[in-house]
Amino acid sequence: MIPENEAGTLILALHRATHATLDALHARLADLNLGPSEINVLANLADGRARSIGQLAADTATKPTTLTSVLDRLVRRGYVARRLGPADRRSFLVSLTDAGRPVGDAARAAMGDLEHAVLATVTGAELAGFRAVTQTIVEVLR
Repeated sequence: MIPENEAGTLILALHRATHATLDALHARLADLNLGPSEINVLANLADGRARSIGQLAADTATKPTTLTSVLDRLVRRGYVARRLGPADRRSFLVSLTDAGRPVGDAARAAMGDLEHAVLATVTGAELAGFRAVTQTIVEVLR
């Protein structure tokens, strides 16, 4: 339990870490001229799996309405494609295009580089604790 005089410090620390991560990704990928939401989508799609809008929204922790505008930008740039889903012709599947694959791979690699640098400085127990706390935050705040 966090003492009363430290209330909010966990969330503030998470916020600082998120911004430090976004700043580092932006710097590493500056030549691609992508925003944080675009990097997030491309890195998620870099695994090669097509996703429904709903699944991609969940994977990126993005509201579907926000995701739609991000996808519109990425479609205009030729990085992603939306196609009708085979099981439900009212839904779309999103995937990287041939032009988007190297961009998605670059975003995923930049994340991997940052992760590797950070993980070199923490113990397995610290990493397990971090994962437990972040998972709990997602579960409780959804």
